Amino acid sequence: MKGIILAGGEGSRLKPLTSHISKQLLPVYDKPMIYYPLSVLMLAGITEIVVVSDPNNIGLYKTLLGNGSNLGLSIDYAVQDSPKGIPDAFNVSKDFISNEKVCLILGDNIFYGPNFSQSLLEAQKNLEGAIVFGYPVKDPSRFGVAEFNENEELINIEEKPEIPKSNTAITGLYFYDESVLKKVKTLKPSKRGELEISDLNQLYLKENKLQCINLGRGFAWLDSGTPDSLLDAGHFIQTIEKRQGFKIACLEEIAFNSGLIGTHELNNKIKSYGESSDYSIYLKGLMKNGK
Repeated sequence: MKGIILAGGEGSRLKPLTSHISKQLLPVYDKPMIYYPLSVLMLAGITEIVVVSDPNNIGLYKTLLGNGSNLGLSIDYAVQDSPKGIPDAFNVSKDFISNEKVCLILGDNIFYGPNFSQSLLEAQKNLEGAIVFGYPVKDPSRFGVAEFNENEELINIEEKPEIPKSNTAITGLYFYDESVLKKVKTLKPSKRGELEISDLNQLYLKENKLQCINLGRGFAWLDSGTPDSLLDAGHFIQTIEKRQGFKIACLEEIAFNSGLIGTHELNNKIKSYGESSDYSIYLKGLMKNGK
């Protein structure tokens, strides 16, 4: 399976913060925002990844992440000339996908919870169709909302409904089978001139091949696309890391624990960050403890 991080968009809700830089390069506490979706793909065991962004920022992502080899990954890049909707990420990276199964994650989504890696790995097994992830929210009218029948089976997704059929919002994490490129080609732009991810999901739903995995209590899903949510996300990460003593979305830790890199590569990352930074001190602890 391959992975896509959609790190485009104008970040209009965050301006003037995003007047000169992509929002996914902004800090969420102690690391760039894009580290968080990238960590999700790594936890899913996905090592071939493409970052999709606009022409002005794609070079900054290349500088930050390189080709991914220092994390045991293969990272490519694709340019989205203008915001054309989430499914357009498949169009601009079609050569990369090459008719394989794919996981798409939005670059401003943060996930944290118990056994998440196991859930991601389970979602890939025998994938036929598509899988979305639902999360209970207080204000479902702001999101795409899942509707279920009496057997808790997904029967519809309604975009920003005035009267929601449930409080389950669809998050920015999606798994699709090999038919995704063919389906995207059939999509037409909506009234706002973009391809809609809900329309793509509806195609799978019509085939009875769309499953929703609910992320319930004890799990956190954060959308860091507004000033308030960006600040909240930073405070959340800070609280967890300080109280529990480990880092969230530490790419080097995931790579090291997964066997993608060894102590040599980890030591090189420490040197590149500067040995006096808190992040480097944490990485030194990983190397010392061998975990």
